[in-house]
Amino acid sequence: MPFRKGSKRFPVKLTTLTDELDFELDSKATGRALLELACQLIGLREVWYFGLQLEKAPAASWMHMDKRVRDQVKAADQPGLPVRVVLLAKLYPENVAEELLQEITQHLFFLQVKQAILRMDIYCPPETSVLLASYAVQAQYGDYDDQTYQPGMLSGTDLLPHRVISQYQMTPQMWEERIKTWYADHRGMARDEAEMEYLKIAQDLDMYGVSYFAISNKKHTELWLGVTALGLNIYEMDNKLIPKTSFAWSEIRNVSYEDKRFTIKPVDKSASNFVFHSTKVKMNKLILDLCIGNHDMFMRRRKPDTVDVQQMKAQARDEKVRRQIERNKLAKEKQLREAAERDRSALEERLLQYQEEIRLANEALHRSEETAELLAEKSRVAEEEAMLLSQKAAEAEQELTRMRLNAMKTEEEKNVLQQKTRDAEILTARLVEESERRAMEADKLKDELTRARKAEKAAKERLQNFLARNSLPMYPDPAAAAPPKDLSSALAPPPRASAASVAAFELVCQDADVEQLSLEIEKERVDYIEKSKYLQESLRVLRSEIEELKVGEKNCVLDVLHAEQLRLGEDKYSTLKKVKCGSTKARVAYYEEL
Repeated sequence: MPFRKGSKRFPVKLTTLTDELDFELDSKATGRALLELACQLIGLREVWYFGLQLEKAPAASWMHMDKRVRDQVKAADQPGLPVRVVLLAKLYPENVAEELLQEITQHLFFLQVKQAILRMDIYCPPETSVLLASYAVQAQYGDYDDQTYQPGMLSGTDLLPHRVISQYQMTPQMWEERIKTWYADHRGMARDEAEMEYLKIAQDLDMYGVSYFAISNKKHTELWLGVTALGLNIYEMDNKLIPKTSFAWSEIRNVSYEDKRFTIKPVDKSASNFVFHSTKVKMNKLILDLCIGNHDMFMRRRKPDTVDVQQMKAQARDEKVRRQIERNKLAKEKQLREAAERDRSALEERLLQYQEEIRLANEALHRSEETAELLAEKSRVAEEEAMLLSQKAAEAEQELTRMRLNAMKTEEEKNVLQQKTRDAEILTARLVEESERRAMEADKLKDELTRARKAEKAAKERLQNFLARNSLPMYPDPAAAAPPKDLSSALAPPPRASAASVAAFELVCQDADVEQLSLEIEKERVDYIEKSKYLQESLRVLRSEIEELKVGEKNCVLDVLHAEQLRLGEDKYSTLKKVKCGSTKARVAYYEEL
C-alpha cells in the first residue's frame, strides 16, 4: 500500500530475527501500539524487554513509545514504500534462567546475543567462543551423530567471531574439530536447553547487556557511560571491559538532562550530583529512555510479581513439567528401542551361530559318510584278496598231492620231490598265514564299517535333535513370552475400569511424575555445579592448548585486558563488586577526578 499523506492507514513491514510480517497500521497509532501489535502477532508476551528500531535509523536509536509512528517517520524517506521497523531486545534481564519465561523470548535473545558476539559488539574470549559455538550447533542441528556427521559440515555456518579466527594459526578444520568435541558432549539436549545454556554463559561476559555512550566529565576527560540492568558504569575510553566506578539503580533518585548536560541525583543527599556531558542532545534522550526503562525493570524485579507475570511463571513451570515428562518418556522409549535393537542383534548373532553349527554338523556328517564308503571299499578289496589267496592255497594243495604221487617213481625224483615238497609246504604255510591275516583284516574292516554306520546313524539323530531343539523364531513375539495361567483367564475379556478409578490412576501418575520431576530438578542443580567445574577446567585446557598457535601481534586491547583479568583471577561480578566499594559520595568524587 503506498505511503500517502492524509491516509488513515499505512503499511508496515516488521522484521524480527526469525520472521518478516506485513500489515497495516492506523495513522494515529503510537509506537507502543505498534510494539504490542507486533508482539501479539508473534505470540510474545514479555513485551517489556523489547523495543522497535527504524530499519534505516542508527543502531542506537529506538522508536518513542508515546509518539505516533507516522510522526517519527519522514515521509520523504518512504515514497510509496511501507515503514520498515525491527523488533529487538532493548532491556536485558539480570538472570536469564529465572526471568526469561517464554521459549520465544529465549530464542529471540539467543539470536540477538549470538549476532552481537559474532559481530564483535560483545567481546568473547576465544575458548569461550568455541564453547558457545558448540551450543549454537546443538540448537541448530540437534544431537551429534557419528554416522551422519561429515568433516566440513559446519564450515558453512558462522560460528566464531572473525577476530578469533584471525588471531590463531589454525585452519577451519582445526576449529571445527574443537567445536565438535564439545558438541558431542551435548547429546540429548533440546534446542531451548542449548539456547539457555548459551545465554547463561554469555551473560557472564563483561560487555553483555551494556549500552555504551561517549561522555565527558567536568575535566573534559573522554569516558564511556555504560547503561546496564544493574546500574550505570563508567569506563575509560580504551577499556570497555573493566569499569572505573559504578552506581546501582538503588542509589539513584532522579535522572534528567538539559541540552547536552545530563544530571543524576543520588539517593544520598550528602553526595553531589553525578553530572556528565554528551556529544549530542539526541543521545541524552536515548540515555534517559534507557535509564528509565532499566530503573523500572530493576525496581519491578524487587517487588511482588504482577498477575500476568505470575500467570506466565505458572505456565512456564507447567510447560517445564510437561516437557520434562515428555523427555523422560522419550528417554524411556529410546532405552526400550535400544534394548530391542540389542535383543534383535543378539538373536541375529545367535541365528548366525546356529547356522554355523548346522554347517559344521553337515560337514562332519558328510565326512563320516565319505569315511564309511571308504571303509566299505576297503572291506570289499580285502574280501577279494582273501578269496584269491584261498584259491592259491587250494591249487598249492593239489600240486602237493600230485607231487607226492610222482615221488614214488625214483629215489632221485623222490629227493627232488621232497625238496620241492618242503618248499611247497613252506610256501603253503606262508599263503595260509597270509590268508588268515587277510581274513582277520576283512573281519576288522567289517567291524569298523558297522561302527561307522552306527556313528553315521547317531550323528543324523543328533543333528535332527539339534535342529528340533533350536528351531526358534528370529524375532520372538513379546506378547507370547508370558502364557496365561489357564485357558479361561486367557480367553476372558479384560475388565472395564470405572471413570473414577481411571481418574484416580491418572492423578496418582501425575503426582508420581511431579515428585519424580522434583528429584530430577534437584539432581540437575547438583549436576549443574559439577558441569560448571568441568566447563571451567575444559576452558582452561583449551586456552592453554590453542595459546601456542596464537599470533601475538594480532592481539587487540580487549584481549590484553582480558588476559590481565585472568591473571588476577577476576571476573565480571568480582570487578563490579570492587568498583561499588565505598560511599556514593566517594565514587562521584572519584568520577569527577578522572
